[in-house]
Amino acid sequence: MNKKKLALLALVGVVIGVYFALDLGQYLSLQALKAQQSAIASAWAHNPVLTIAIYLSLYVIATALSIPGAALLTLAGGAIFGLFWGTVIVSFASTIGATAAFLMSRFLLRDWVTQRFGQRLTAIDEGVNREGAFYLFTLRLVPVFPFFLVNLLFGLTAMKARTYFWVSQIGMLAGTLVYVNAGTQLARLESLSGILSPGLLGSFALLGVFPLIARKIVETVHANKVFAGWKKPARFERNLVVIGGGSAGLVTSYIAAAVKAKVTLVEKHKLGGDCLNTGCVPSKALIRSAKFLSHLARAKEFGMQSAEARFEFAEVMARVQSVIKAIEPHDSAERYSGLGVDVVQGRAKIVSPWEVDITREDGSTQRLTTRSIVIATGARPFVPPIPGIEEVGYLTSDNVWELRELPKRLIVLGGGPIGAEMTQAFSRLGAQVTQVEQAERIMMREDPEVSALVAQRFRSEGVSVLLRHRAREFVIEHGEKILIAEHEEQEVRIPFDAVLVAVGRAANLKGFGLEELDIPTARTVETNEFLQTRYPNIYAAGDVAGPFQFTHTAAHQAWYAAVNALFDPLKKFKADYAVIPWATFVEPEVARVGLNELEAKEKNVPYEVTRYGIDDLDRAIADSEAHGFIKVLTVPGKDRILGVTIVGEHAGDLIAEYVLAMKQGIGLNKILGTIHIYPTLAEANKYVAGNWKKAHAPQQLLAWVERFHTWRRG
Repeated sequence: MNKKKLALLALVGVVIGVYFALDLGQYLSLQALKAQQSAIASAWAHNPVLTIAIYLSLYVIATALSIPGAALLTLAGGAIFGLFWGTVIVSFASTIGATAAFLMSRFLLRDWVTQRFGQRLTAIDEGVNREGAFYLFTLRLVPVFPFFLVNLLFGLTAMKARTYFWVSQIGMLAGTLVYVNAGTQLARLESLSGILSPGLLGSFALLGVFPLIARKIVETVHANKVFAGWKKPARFERNLVVIGGGSAGLVTSYIAAAVKAKVTLVEKHKLGGDCLNTGCVPSKALIRSAKFLSHLARAKEFGMQSAEARFEFAEVMARVQSVIKAIEPHDSAERYSGLGVDVVQGRAKIVSPWEVDITREDGSTQRLTTRSIVIATGARPFVPPIPGIEEVGYLTSDNVWELRELPKRLIVLGGGPIGAEMTQAFSRLGAQVTQVEQAERIMMREDPEVSALVAQRFRSEGVSVLLRHRAREFVIEHGEKILIAEHEEQEVRIPFDAVLVAVGRAANLKGFGLEELDIPTARTVETNEFLQTRYPNIYAAGDVAGPFQFTHTAAHQAWYAAVNALFDPLKKFKADYAVIPWATFVEPEVARVGLNELEAKEKNVPYEVTRYGIDDLDRAIADSEAHGFIKVLTVPGKDRILGVTIVGEHAGDLIAEYVLAMKQGIGLNKILGTIHIYPTLAEANKYVAGNWKKAHAPQQLLAWVERFHTWRRG
């Protein structure tokens, strides 16, 4: 802490110390005020300027230093100056004092709080920038709320001082008026509780309701401004039009139909989106076939002398397509039509906030009017602009399923979940795979030990994992395709037969009318916490909205988008991302929910770690899958779970218990007290809870218990 801060802190301490040492609070009581009322009135009559100056100074100092007595001083303002001048003087004195407290809090504590809670404070600052003035106004309208806390806490945020001043000035005016008016009747008051008459309490209740009314007024004004220039239809043909038939679109449509709304779902390609057709389903089908082959290679681990399989890669890919076909009816137009959804095959374009043009496959067009719209257009593989990539040709998660001949030498660009899954699967199917990752490790969102474990497994299975290699150029030399990469300023040449690009996904933002309606987009469609876009009746959900590109998160968002779109302004809900799990289906499988150590450190969240090695688990040993671990982050000294990482067989299934626990506020103690079937992999969840309990055993109590048992033995 610098000298200026120390000096200010010392000054504040001295003033507060003097206040309590000299018992100055005795002069800020109702009885003292009534006793001196005539003398103060005489001073006001003979020297009004000096009286105002003294009063103003006392009020500002008391408020700035959060000294008790603001209510009494406000009453005094009414008693001395009357209703009009008392309200004016107290209003400015209280606002100046509050702003001074706000600035002192910022000067003394903001830097320390930023260092300690950087990430969380950033999120709070973003919220304050959006709606801080409104929330401050709401708090100021309720005089029974401790204003000194408002001053100190808002000082820790990024709110501008001038905003804090004028919002406080306006927000406190109603409460100031009530108290100053009570002060004009000071002679009749016997105690501060006398101020809170039934009528006054009713007035405060109305003040509490006013923020809700004010918010609706603000929202209405905002909507009118946004909708200016657009002609709203007199009636609507639909309650909801959903653009995109992936996970978010399907679930949104289903919910709308379930609550008897008239809903149209428009999909230009295939229902089920990427997950069914090019993502989750085909990749897991391929991974399962590849895993079977890996088990044959491990035959001796299971007591077999040898095992082998004859297969054609084309037949494996045919199986992938058969799996898609088997699941396809779950997402079919027939099923959703039967549920009450109007399913249309075609291209949709938003032409006004309430109108959507649909171009069908046969070229015919239709314009629908609708109260609300949900954009659920998903995402596509991102292809980086590397020189030569178009000339050599490339695969992505969209078209890799069209392969019928296994590439002999395959390069996988990218070390994220998709790249890692495809790397291992194609390697196990017999391809010579080189994984090229620009970062220092694969699976960068996981803890370093997780990345290292997966990379070690890949290398043991014959994968060449190249880290810190930047793809610079693709060339064809003498008929051979070559990737020229850069590693530690050295050129690395990697010959290949096919390249799979898996460096991320980009939201589908073009061709749906977003540009024409000036709906803001960056990497995704910009939405608020209710999933509303710039237009309050147009929502976005799923990959196109972010922040997570998971099928289950898209379905989760869909509930909020559907309910908010159909029932606003009666009721709407903020999307909840507090407990989002995910898994990467490599071997060893990796699953996570909440914080890992990497994120906890980045966000300066205090934590402690409890681990359990799955290599010690009976069922894992019996299955020859004795590898991996469970790592649980908890609040220091408590069993409340902050996050869990599981590495090992069926990690994606085992994580579900922790997802439930975190969502419902269940700690490790209750997991420990839950019966788990023996022998199962799920017992690992109980054992890690046991490790936490062992580490937090009450040693002093146990020492006394030991003495007790010794005494009982005689």
